[in-house]
Amino acid sequence: KYTSANTCAKTLVNTLENLGVESIFGYPGAAVLSIYNELSFSKIKHYLVRHEQAAVHAAEGYARVSGKPGVVLVTSGPGFTNTITGIANAYADSTPLIILAGDVSPKENKGKVFQKVDIISMTKTCSKKNFLLSPDDDIKQLIEEAFAVALEEKGPVVIALPRNILESEYKATSEAV
Repeated sequence: KYTSANTCAKTLVNTLENLGVESIFGYPGAAVLSIYNELSFSKIKHYLVRHEQAAVHAAEGYARVSGKPGVVLVTSGPGFTNTITGIANAYADSTPLIILAGDVSPKENKGKVFQKVDIISMTKTCSKKNFLLSPDDDIKQLIEEAFAVALEEKGPVVIALPRNILESEYKATSEAV
């Protein structure tokens, strides 16, 4: 069995498994290919949808039936913006969702950048909380906190995941050890 490097993407998938995630609904793109690679070695079942809005609505249905947060995986730019209607619906209906959104590297945030949108600003009014993963964050802690918020506050939580961080080596913060 192939064992990949200890990347943040691998830690993210391992954390999802440890939290009991059995299903993810999504549509692949370049910014999240490292997560998709790790999912191929995981027990988590991925449901490929025809577009990102369907991923959110499918995850919302899953959450309602299972009582667990639905998990969505989409790429940056229009891949993410296609999720906004579903996120707003989950917010209005108090449905716990985790939206894992690929993002452009913060180093590339000057001027017009291909597939760059402000995920955090776009979801401030339709999510219980949103996160932008930084190099100083422990992805494991961030994912665990997102799940706690989604369950306790009953609603969607959005996590912007810059590609360069997902592909970097995972280093636990002192709090996570």
